[in-house]
Amino acid sequence: MPATKFILTVTCKSTRGIVAALSGYLAEKGCNIIDASQFDDLDTGRFFVRISVVSEEGVSLDELTEGLQPIVERFDMSAEIHDADKRMKVMLMVSRFGHCLNDLLYRWRIGALPIDIVGVVSNHLDYQKVVVNHDIPFHHIPVTKENKQQAEGRIMELVESSGTDLIVLARYMQVLSDTMCQKMSGKIINIHHSFLPSFKGANPYKQAYQRGVKLIGATGHYVTADLDEGPIIEQDTVRVTHAQSPEDYVSMGRDVEAQVLARAIHAHIHRRVFLNGNKTIVFPASPGSYASERMG
Repeated sequence: MPATKFILTVTCKSTRGIVAALSGYLAEKGCNIIDASQFDDLDTGRFFVRISVVSEEGVSLDELTEGLQPIVERFDMSAEIHDADKRMKVMLMVSRFGHCLNDLLYRWRIGALPIDIVGVVSNHLDYQKVVVNHDIPFHHIPVTKENKQQAEGRIMELVESSGTDLIVLARYMQVLSDTMCQKMSGKIINIHHSFLPSFKGANPYKQAYQRGVKLIGATGHYVTADLDEGPIIEQDTVRVTHAQSPEDYVSMGRDVEAQVLARAIHAHIHRRVFLNGNKTIVFPASPGSYASERMG
């Protein structure tokens, strides 16, 4: 019987005996722990655990979940068990900057980003051909001040009908409503340059060039009703000098945006990200595990 891989994620109040209870239960079910991460937040009193296991005795997901309930009740946990080989269904959204979209499509095509892309939504037609050539459904949903509510309703219909687990704003330049942000809390990832709040509005890289900044970067975060202020998942920077042009800033900025967004998605789909108030706990991929995560 082939081995089955599961991922257990737990959030609860910090107290003694949690890890012992979980590891003992998994052993009873014939599960071998292959990777485990934990964090005790002393400021909030919350405890976070992610455990990867392999079962060679044919235990089912339902059986494993049902048997965990006494421990969940005992420690008042929020706990989930997932099939590690089941890919998340992801909806991509883009406007007119295609660097992040193209990067994600490439990573998906070569197996470096193990997700099922259920569709691409755009308020423009610029990338219709690119998407269709990848045999992915393309949905053109124009957005104006007059039809914004109807357009967002159509997006949510697509999300629900496709069973979307995660929405990725790959430089989608429309602000989502508070209602949609709340409904999809923890399930929408956005990317933006890391100049905020310093250089808002149009041409942020030109503004940065004019101010002579030495570092530019990008931030990948969950979307909330507070624009570009959601819990941060991933960030990175690149150094620039006085010898570079505004065009260089843009090119380098787009490169780091694409990389940061991909890493944020990678962490989310492998359930390494935990919401912790306005922050996140992001467990790193363990040494030697990235290749297995990458290939799903």
